[in-house]
Amino acid sequence: MKNRKLGVNGFNISEVGLGCWQLGADWGKDISKETAFNILNEAVKNGMTFFDTADVYGDGKSEILIGEFLKTCDVPIRVATKFGRAGDAYPDKYSKDVLRKSVEGSLQRLGVDSIDLLQLHCIPTHYLKEGAIFNWLRELQQEGLIKHFGASVETVEEGLICIEQEGLLSLQVIFNIFRQKLVTQLLPQAQAKGVGIIVRLPLASGLLSGKFDSNTSFPENDHRNYNRNGEAFNVGETFAGLPFEKGLEFVEIIKNNILPDNLTMVQLALRWILDHEAVSAIIPGASSTRQVVSNAAVSNIDALSSETHSALINLYKELIHIEIRGGY
Repeated sequence: MKNRKLGVNGFNISEVGLGCWQLGADWGKDISKETAFNILNEAVKNGMTFFDTADVYGDGKSEILIGEFLKTCDVPIRVATKFGRAGDAYPDKYSKDVLRKSVEGSLQRLGVDSIDLLQLHCIPTHYLKEGAIFNWLRELQQEGLIKHFGASVETVEEGLICIEQEGLLSLQVIFNIFRQKLVTQLLPQAQAKGVGIIVRLPLASGLLSGKFDSNTSFPENDHRNYNRNGEAFNVGETFAGLPFEKGLEFVEIIKNNILPDNLTMVQLALRWILDHEAVSAIIPGASSTRQVVSNAAVSNIDALSSETHSALINLYKELIHIEIRGGY
């Protein structure tokens, strides 16, 4: 596993980390403690030293499981968590006291004295513009409750607002083969500012795994079922904002015309992101140890050819970008 530095003033982390939304079982199949520990152990075994979670994942369950795991782990792990989507704050009840209470809860659940990275969790844009919340974060940092702060955002506009804030270590963004707008409009400016980039949804909710077809169905409580058109939250968080049927069409084009013979769709999708030097880490989720091993292995795959990159760029420009829905 290769490591990269998170931002100019940050710390080294594995370039393939572990997204831990699934440990909270907010959607889809519930994951037992045993399975969660197996996944976390396999992640560490394969060199992953960066876990990403949030206070709302399973109403704290993901943080609790990670906290319990850390007590058994003798490898230094960097944990990033988030604030801003719980009901006591979202969408319009943000305050210094609410933030502090959330951080104290995360500290307790994770069993640590200081949070490595606290990220604003896709909070409304006007709070980012107003800026007071960043002062509250700096106060918590000065007190030692958090080591660094960043922001998870949904649009290029939000990312550009955040990188102007002094002390911002990182941005977490949706970035994948289906959502390439960031390449020219955000990544270069973040890199120039020394802001690290953490990539979520690298497989577009599994669509880029190449394993779905028109007969694929998802559980009733899975966002890939109930949020396909943005019914519950930003549609960009589900299948990268593409209509499911269109996404399937694009996957077939990639499989038949672009995918190198020696790679799987997952390897292509993850390697494509890592080939962008502005990226610090990708955080694909994993519901099995097999997926952990597969994701981790991408770190040691050679960079894609310029021809492959050009073909994926052209596909995006010619067919994909006009189908993207939601804030972007």
